[in-house]
Amino acid sequence: MTAINTNTGSLYAQQAMSTNARSLATVMQQLSTGKRINNAVDDVAGMAISTRLTSQIRGLNQAVRNANDGISLIQTAEGATEQITNMLQRMRELAVQSSNDTNNDRDRSFLDGEFQQLKQEIDRIGQNTQWNGANILDGTGGNGLDGTYAFQVGANTNQTIEIYLPNMQTAPAADSGDYAAVNGSPTQTALTVTGGVATLDLASLDSADLPSSLGVVIQVTFAGKAVQYKITQDDIDRVAAATAISTQQDLSVTVANALKEKLDVPLWNDSYTPSVSGKTLVVTPAANATALTTGATGNASVKTVRGDLYQVAASDITSASNAYTALQNIDSVLQTVNAARSNMGAIISRLQFASDNLFSVMTKATESRSRIEDTDYSQATTELAKRNIIQQAAQAMLAQANQAPQLVLQLLK
Repeated sequence: MTAINTNTGSLYAQQAMSTNARSLATVMQQLSTGKRINNAVDDVAGMAISTRLTSQIRGLNQAVRNANDGISLIQTAEGATEQITNMLQRMRELAVQSSNDTNNDRDRSFLDGEFQQLKQEIDRIGQNTQWNGANILDGTGGNGLDGTYAFQVGANTNQTIEIYLPNMQTAPAADSGDYAAVNGSPTQTALTVTGGVATLDLASLDSADLPSSLGVVIQVTFAGKAVQYKITQDDIDRVAAATAISTQQDLSVTVANALKEKLDVPLWNDSYTPSVSGKTLVVTPAANATALTTGATGNASVKTVRGDLYQVAASDITSASNAYTALQNIDSVLQTVNAARSNMGAIISRLQFASDNLFSVMTKATESRSRIEDTDYSQATTELAKRNIIQQAAQAMLAQANQAPQLVLQLLK
């Protein structure tokens, strides 16, 4: 059919040019970005797969960093326990020396002076060893504030490795009846919450049975933060020597003020105001603070804490018999510390292998994503040359199609 109004050849050429131009633009984008999939339309399934792989790869990268951070934390704890081991060995040496009857009572008192100082230093290390600003050897750190740490060493939930870091203190548990607020129970909640205000009544710390209070650690957990105060001999002596009622309250006031100072920081990004009223620690949330709920886990609680090295809490070497007992207690404590250090070393080794495996998996996942997402330049450059030639041919054919109606004029002559 010979026609002028409808130039089908030109339409075919225009369609071919439009389709080819779109393909040419896609190839040029792939070559420019280095990615085969730049938009979902390029490969619908491939886009979904590469996105999931990206999530996995980024998660694995972070998991490797998590594992290395875990190693650093445990190495810090292990370094501290190494010094505790050294001090316990020295204390054992002193106990062996004191048990020898070539020493008189005065000699043993000198030996006991160093013995007690070393014990205090063990407690100080247990209370103050920190990593990233958090105590790690006093039982207040980790998941749930119980010394159990969970390291996220995977890209997905529940892919964790856990370790318990012991409470490296010599604190004994409080005897039953010492404190009305605690009742001798290491786990009983006793920080009262009423109307969003938390109060801890420390009046019972002025017990007549003060000697059993020595070394007891009182731990208060408020709004997810745990702080401790250990009752010292100075605290006991001050209360025991007092006669006035106001002075006899000093132990409660001392503990309350110490806890107040440690709690006097913003928590949960809210503002709380700890204060001391008489013998009571009072924590009042600001108007815009998250309200405390009575009995809610992690909101407010108090307990007495027994250290994992409690066997040597009351040890001394002022006599041969006491030195024998101290020697047995130190041997028991050394077993505890050795077991803790062995566990730390085992977890460090495990985390190192976990980190290596995570890096290997991440490498393979990255390689898989590359096959799906990245541009194959040999294929893309071949496609570019093909599309350029087709585009030039289509342009030539469009020019020919536009000239075709001129032939009709020959019929009119």
